Amino acid sequence: MTAKTLMVQGTSSSAGKSILVTALCRIMKMDGYKVAPFKAQNMALNSFVTLEGGEIGRSQAVQAIAAGIEPSVCMNPVLLKPQADSVSHLVVMGKSIDVTDAAAYYRQNHKLLPVIREALERLRGEYDIVIIEGAGSPAEINLMDREIANMRIAGLARSPVLLIADIDRGGVFASITGTMQLLPWRQRRLIKGFVINKFRGDVSLLKPGLEFLERRYSRPVLGVIPYIRNIRIAQEDSVYLDERGNPDRPSRPDICIIRLPHIACYDDFDPLEYSCSVRYVSSLHELGRPDLIILPGTKGTISDMNFLHRSGLAAEIIKRALEGLPVIGICGGYQMLGLSIRDPLHAESSEEEVAALGLLDIETTYEMEKVTTQVEAAVLSPSGLLAGMADTEAGGYEIHMGRTKLKSGRPAFRVTKSIRNELYEEGAVNQAGNVFGTYLHGLFNKAGFTRQLLANLCRLHGLPPVEHCPPPGQEAYDELASQIRQHLDIDKVYEIMAGGINGRA
Repeated sequence: MTAKTLMVQGTSSSAGKSILVTALCRIMKMDGYKVAPFKAQNMALNSFVTLEGGEIGRSQAVQAIAAGIEPSVCMNPVLLKPQADSVSHLVVMGKSIDVTDAAAYYRQNHKLLPVIREALERLRGEYDIVIIEGAGSPAEINLMDREIANMRIAGLARSPVLLIADIDRGGVFASITGTMQLLPWRQRRLIKGFVINKFRGDVSLLKPGLEFLERRYSRPVLGVIPYIRNIRIAQEDSVYLDERGNPDRPSRPDICIIRLPHIACYDDFDPLEYSCSVRYVSSLHELGRPDLIILPGTKGTISDMNFLHRSGLAAEIIKRALEGLPVIGICGGYQMLGLSIRDPLHAESSEEEVAALGLLDIETTYEMEKVTTQVEAAVLSPSGLLAGMADTEAGGYEIHMGRTKLKSGRPAFRVTKSIRNELYEEGAVNQAGNVFGTYLHGLFNKAGFTRQLLANLCRLHGLPPVEHCPPPGQEAYDELASQIRQHLDIDKVYEIMAGGINGRA
């Protein structure tokens, strides 16, 4: 049988589409259905490598985990990873195929519709329900005839649509009304209900506005979801970083993550927030006196390396590292710790080479083919920050176009298993042991590794030990589902999926 579908679209980016889809996947799994997520086109810097070795948006991987299934490239057939203003890497069915600017992409993106249709139909043939996530807003009138993420996909799937809006930004009724008014009638009729998200206060005060929406559009407001703090699930939009900062967290260790202009895979560091004070900083005056500096992944390594030099952060990081402060680099941040970064084929940048920080004796050269793989690994160089951690289990996934050569020094890890069936030494550690880099995203999700690393960090700074809390597991999805179920009319959602509320889409 062909799966039923339900689509979640938003009045804007960061309205809560990804989290609502995640919650619906979990709720419907708990209700006994085989459910899968789908997003035709995603634009995101946070990505994930599937067991097939394909790259998809991180949010679809999270939604699949919430649904209790293995993430697949079919769940996000088209992924755009911004590299610079108006320029993105185009990933189709998990593989990077092109670097394109916005104008060129929108001239030809209709050619991707058969790929999208095939991926969606494959999911519909394997599951009872497919929950589809839109992108941005469906009412971008400049893109309506070219979009392949919102109403065109709803029409292709003959799917009813829920429209979610963020009340925390203000103007929620105007945003819903404006969206409805801008949509052509054939698209507007696909919207079967409204959801208001991130509400703080007394719901009864919204009653006149809710009644206005239901009276004007003959569609129900299916729920008013409260502002849920400290959602313990990876977020897709970097706007989320602006909302970070939790005064209830312990003040030590103080971990400073450099917020690079093209920061990517920042959910790598979510597990650290359960035990430490984690700050994202983008300027020298914000740096303070941290106990650990982390250089994260980036989709514009050379550009962001130049940013570090211009801002003065590069010189200060070098100075602190030479004084013994621990510094870790992940993926692009690992490349930045080396001597130089070269891009002779212009795979990522218009520049061919940039000087890096010189804290590790490595050199990186970019190639056109991207490495995407899941790996298991173990600590190989147990000194300094990794002291006493020989053979400690590590691992995660790699996504990079750079190839890094270790000129001298020691590798940080030994890869013991990979989906490419390759075993190799990975990463690098400096002589003092206070600086190391690796390509392993998800490294801190390994509870044993992170617990020992933080113990070493506390000893190094003479801090009292912290109790490392491992990242939340399946209970985080149960908790989210429970909260959403309390505030969303799930029975009416099922009724909509079955063709109710003004008929089928």
